[in-house]
Amino acid sequence: MKKEITLGILVGLFTTAAGLFLYLQYGSRYGFEETIQLVKEGDMFGKILTLAALPNLGVFFIYLKKKQEYRARGVLLAMFLLALCTFVMKLR
Repeated sequence: MKKEITLGILVGLFTTAAGLFLYLQYGSRYGFEETIQLVKEGDMFGKILTLAALPNLGVFFIYLKKKQEYRARGVLLAMFLLALCTFVMKLR
């Protein structure tokens, strides 16, 4: 059970990292490094992180459809962790 939840958390974090990379690489008209600089200057990392977490919803529902509830819980926990990080960034 713990192994399945941990795997779900790791998949959720990896999916977010992949979503972040894809958004920064292909969602901007600037280069990758330039986009990162603009995100830092504009203090928009929380907003970008929220957009990058959207693919987790697809993973979550795939796990539910396959009857892998504990992995889906792990993905949900990863999403809560990301939401908490975004909230902390917003307070700064």
